[in-house]
Amino acid sequence: MDEGDLSRLDDFEAHLRDERRLSPNTLGSYRRDLRSVVTFCDAAGIARWSHLQPQQVREYAARIHRQGLSGRSIQRQLSALRSFCRFLIKQGVLNRNPAQDIRAPKTPRRLPHGLDVDRIQRLLDTNVDGWLAQRDLAMMELMYSSGLRLAELVDLDTRHIDLEQAEVRVLGKGRKERIVPVGRKARDALLEWFKVRASRCADGESALFINRTGTRLSRRSVQQRFRLWAQKRGLDSRLHPHALRHSFATHVLESSGDLRAVQELLGHANLSTTQVYTHLDFQRLSQVYDQAHPRARKSGKSS
Repeated sequence: MDEGDLSRLDDFEAHLRDERRLSPNTLGSYRRDLRSVVTFCDAAGIARWSHLQPQQVREYAARIHRQGLSGRSIQRQLSALRSFCRFLIKQGVLNRNPAQDIRAPKTPRRLPHGLDVDRIQRLLDTNVDGWLAQRDLAMMELMYSSGLRLAELVDLDTRHIDLEQAEVRVLGKGRKERIVPVGRKARDALLEWFKVRASRCADGESALFINRTGTRLSRRSVQQRFRLWAQKRGLDSRLHPHALRHSFATHVLESSGDLRAVQELLGHANLSTTQVYTHLDFQRLSQVYDQAHPRARKSGKSS
């Protein structure tokens, strides 16, 4: 790829950062996906973006599919390429989008992994010993109480929490802000955490959750601590923090049936994203039906 065309990637990243104000994590994903396309173009002898044809984009999608990428990952890469090409059209570099009509192969949609109420109680109903355990409990209670993403949790500052009003202000995907209630258990855990945070915090640190050095906790550290908690409580040691967000959504939907409210609480831009939880709910209802309905129960006797 020519240097001039490579520099278009830097221009696009600046556009995403400064004008669309995307998060560093999202910028990193765009960068990796588009660099993968550049590697393909270099191998195929495509020196300029204007030389890229729809058939070659289709070949690229097929190649990364053969390499084992899921349909969802391929769709994400194609989406990044489409966005980049739209940017190049506005810049007058392209006159059409070669990735516009290329679609990734479909893969079965995986249902989110969550915990039932009994397992949530096993995880959270415990006496804490030490400031790290108090911090961890406050994080887990807040994630389950308010349905936060992992990135949203670690990005929280103390000013984002209002314990008097029992609410948290969250900056979600696309830098969209939402205000979510904080439940009683989470509020109590946060009150206890605030009592010990001040003595452990580095000077000037605004992060709500801090590490041993008194600075902002990383996502990787949260993942490790959650796995440790799950292992100690006799749960799945591979427990991911997002399981608490999924559990929150599932339990609220089961109790309320209000899909729109769950969408707002989760910060989903589209209702279709939230609708995956209706599949979880239907799955549970199907199990109840199979066990309870006289015509659904399997007979142990052969006819």
